[in-house]
Amino acid sequence: MKLVTFQRGPDAAEETGLLTPGGVLPTKEAGLPYDSMNDLIARITPDEWSALRAARGPGLPLGEVRLLAPIPRPRQDVLCLGLNYAEHAREAGQYSQEAFTADKTWPVFFSKRVTYAPGPGAVIPAHEDLTDRLDYEAELAVILGRDAKNVPEKDAADYIFGYTILNDVSARDLQTRHKQWYFGKSLDGFTPMGPCLLTADSVPFPPRLAISTTVNGELRQDAGTGDLIHGIPEIIATLSRGMTLAAGTIIATGTPKGVAMGMKTPRFLKKGDVVVCRIEAIGELPNTVG
Repeated sequence: MKLVTFQRGPDAAEETGLLTPGGVLPTKEAGLPYDSMNDLIARITPDEWSALRAARGPGLPLGEVRLLAPIPRPRQDVLCLGLNYAEHAREAGQYSQEAFTADKTWPVFFSKRVTYAPGPGAVIPAHEDLTDRLDYEAELAVILGRDAKNVPEKDAADYIFGYTILNDVSARDLQTRHKQWYFGKSLDGFTPMGPCLLTADSVPFPPRLAISTTVNGELRQDAGTGDLIHGIPEIIATLSRGMTLAAGTIIATGTPKGVAMGMKTPRFLKKGDVVVCRIEAIGELPNTVG
């Protein structure tokens, strides 16, 4: 199933819905009384799951709704993996060995502040007063469905609610200047997500999906999520040791090679550029820099 957050108009309330071949079926029509995806994830019951799977109807035509990020307002910072594809780790090290050298034995974790996550079609702010090295990173994001603490790798799949596409937009000059990644990853508008939340039961675990990015139609990233150095079971097991991960936690699993900073002559994003991140089975996340 594909779940979405949407609006019926620019000033309309946000709603949750089920993406169908004919459009968007509001979840309230399936008897789910939740106003936000955060609430739905934390409180959905087995009976409501069954009702959602059985829901039928054309719903609202896609042309009559505006899709938002599946979770527009995450309750906590997004947790992220750095340098989690081997080829990306190499290209990052060539850009700045000081900032991007890591021991691959252990995952590299950082967090990303998100006040509001843009959805498909939304603008990525250029922040030209702060950066001239704006970059993209297509990532598979994992959303947890229940609180997780001290989770064994063999049980990690039981804690996953679903997946979405996340573009980990980065200001490379801020990222390297401050000797840490938080500020350069956390400017307003730097966490586009969407177009939907693909429920975990929709794909085999661990998901091995094609992932790519185009900029103005040019293919930049092209890989598979099966290439992760540290896989999803290890990520969840490691992060949950001694730290509770609440239901609704978003974990961005890392990006493959092909980012702008990895080019021999880096071509960073500029106003007007159209970035489209795609992941098989989930869809595509288009955004324009503005």
